[in-house]
Amino acid sequence: MDNLIRHIKFPFTFDVEKLQMDVEKILDKNWVNHYNTSNYYGSWNAIALLSQGGESGNITAFNLGTEKVVYTEVMDSCEYLKEVIDSFSFEKTTARLLRLAAGAYIKPHTDNELGYEDGCFRIHIPIITNPEVEFILDNQRLIMNEGECWYINANFIHSVANKGDQDRIHLVIDGIRNAWTDALFFKEADENQFLKPEPELTKDEKLLMIAQLKSMDTEIANELIAKISKELE
Repeated sequence: MDNLIRHIKFPFTFDVEKLQMDVEKILDKNWVNHYNTSNYYGSWNAIALLSQGGESGNITAFNLGTEKVVYTEVMDSCEYLKEVIDSFSFEKTTARLLRLAAGAYIKPHTDNELGYEDGCFRIHIPIITNPEVEFILDNQRLIMNEGECWYINANFIHSVANKGDQDRIHLVIDGIRNAWTDALFFKEADENQFLKPEPELTKDEKLLMIAQLKSMDTEIANELIAKISKELE
């Protein structure tokens, strides 16, 4: 599992000044509080740039029904953001600006079925950030700078704490894997490294497994008991 891909920093960047100028144009628009209200403290909100039906208030990451995913009304004045999104040659299911306010915290969580191996994936492009933002992915802190482009395997546990005095805003694009993205991703990592992580067992589940293994009373069972017991220490 150690060689599985958790993230990729792609070897290209975007114009930070142009990104920030476009964001400035829509800061006074209708940003919507994130719907996972139990997953964060403080202010975490979003505005859709691409959504099903073309409404900027539709910030869901999941598409339902048959309406097409199209640019929202706020994109009329955001030529560079559109240029950035269009530069990726894959089908987009959503593109949003996500804003985590100064002092806000997103709890550890996973976004299931959002690893490249699932056929869909998530791209992060920081537009406004600060050195006090702590993005933790599978117990590793990622330093994502303005204008960079990152793939984040959201199947792994991740959290974000904005400990700075400035809001953090990322462009977040969800898309569908295709031949173009295969060429992009497999240039950075071997195809065999894109596998689903094993599900993390809870403490109670591990204790139950130990009890079941003890009843087997075999050499292999005892070895597994020792391994699981060590994980519980």
